[in-house]
Amino acid sequence: MQPLPLRPISTPWHREPWPWLIMLGPALVIVAGVITTVIAFRGADGLVADDYYKQGLMINRVLEREQRAQALHVRGTAAYAAGTGRVRVQVSADAPLPPVLTLRVAHPTRAGMDQTVMLRAVQPGLYEGALQLPAAVRWLVVLEGNNWRIAGEWDGQAPLRLGAPPEEIQAR
Repeated sequence: MQPLPLRPISTPWHREPWPWLIMLGPALVIVAGVITTVIAFRGADGLVADDYYKQGLMINRVLEREQRAQALHVRGTAAYAAGTGRVRVQVSADAPLPPVLTLRVAHPTRAGMDQTVMLRAVQPGLYEGALQLPAAVRWLVVLEGNNWRIAGEWDGQAPLRLGAPPEEIQAR
């Protein structure tokens, strides 16, 4: 009897591991691209301003208002009660204070979290308003009167000091 010729045993391609390993790389790249696209569209970059030219022109006006605050010796402290959602600001100045102040609380990178609160005078020099701050975020705070402006950074927890001269800020 004659031996049968040896033929290689062939299996269908989808049962072989090599085509799957070769296709795995491009498939992972496609999935990573979809995930990156979703992240990019959900979290728009708040650092890019649409009106950057106008903002650049406003810098001189802002500096004038800050210099005016220094000349009037405008000082303030702010305290936030998370339980009630109220912010109290104590302000002193060498000039009469207006009945309403504007408090702007800005997130450093996400413009969607920024808030503007109108603070009403409860007593002379004491202002209150409603504010909702998420915890454990560092905020850029600006307090504005009619023709002055003071600013600072705040974590929402400890009392915030606004309008301190540079030597006081360095001593802290």
